[in-house]
Amino acid sequence: MYDYHMEKLVYQMFILGTGDYLDEALAKGLGGVIFFTRDIKSREQFKKLIMDIKSKSLVQPFLSIDQEGGRVERTENIHERYLSPRYAFNKGENFLEEQNLNIARELKEYGINLNFAPCADVNTNPNNPIIGERAFSDNPEAVSKCVKLVSKIYRENGIIPCIKHFPGHGDADKDSHLTLPKIDLALNEMENIHIKPFKENIDTEMIMAAHLYCTCFDKEPLPASLSKNAIGYLRNNLNYKGIIITDDMMMKGVQTFGPAEACIMAILAGIDILLFRDADKATVDIIEKVILKAENNETLKRRILESNERIQGLKQKRLA
Repeated sequence: MYDYHMEKLVYQMFILGTGDYLDEALAKGLGGVIFFTRDIKSREQFKKLIMDIKSKSLVQPFLSIDQEGGRVERTENIHERYLSPRYAFNKGENFLEEQNLNIARELKEYGINLNFAPCADVNTNPNNPIIGERAFSDNPEAVSKCVKLVSKIYRENGIIPCIKHFPGHGDADKDSHLTLPKIDLALNEMENIHIKPFKENIDTEMIMAAHLYCTCFDKEPLPASLSKNAIGYLRNNLNYKGIIITDDMMMKGVQTFGPAEACIMAILAGIDILLFRDADKATVDIIEKVILKAENNETLKRRILESNERIQGLKQKRLA
């Protein structure tokens, strides 16, 4: 017997990109949509796309984007890129404030309500292939301050900020899109540098967990996004009450665990929302497998209910 109540609860825990199966997923209670450059051709077209998605949604959706400025920006078909966070910060606090005010107002105009920014990573590795100029600084105090400033601007302009990539991607020497990077630092070093900006901004609404293997949390290679120890640290040691979302679940850093299996591991570890870049048949099949698994697994079911409470709480507070 297929459980339609569980179907809605599980779909609510996913944010998908666009694709052939998006309408089907929206009708079943999909929690949100993430937009990429491929979706954004002009201002009017993008606004219309968002209105169309809202009209087809069973639940009020998170409408999200990665709009950091510079290298990670999705509106290059509409206008020239903003400066990367590091270069914006280097021009001074006033410039950083002004740029992010423009970003927030622009996103709000389109109908976006969630931005996967700012980066709370402290870029301590100059050879980091994935963060670099996406980090405000290599100084944890400066990063903490910038994250606080940018998050405040987003909130004041109707955009939910999501700080990333917990527990800190700044020391990586590999790209988690391509493999599972290993961060081999002692916990006290992680806490004093990489975790510090998260701790200083622990009142944030949403944190993105990285596909990083941190030896301070796990002996065996396991991404922080699937790690009960890493997510447990965020919940129990830092007392984080908000939503924890994964980085894109199609990244190679997490794919080796099996797509549906990785989602189940993530939920059991304490993740609330799973992010996928496409709404294709393969992704919908993954969601359906999670639903079936939850029907016979009380622990998984309990976790799904917990996550839904957090998701509903934030939506009622910020999207009402």
